[in-house]
Amino acid sequence: MNKQRAQEIASSPVMANVSYKGDAIYIQHVDDKNETARIYALDQPENEQEVSLNDLKEDYR
Repeated sequence: MNKQRAQEIASSPVMANVSYKGDAIYIQHVDDKNETARIYALDQPENEQEVSLNDLKEDYR
């Protein structure tokens, strides 16, 4: 996922369909400098992690 789109999703009040390794996730924050995102799986909000933007996929259905 590109950085600009990840930032749009993170700042939007509308939930987007984004996944990380097949799991539906929520993007909390995007780190411009490192091109990473702070995310958590929707079913495990207590397990936050920092991942590469390249590993995020948006489902356009």
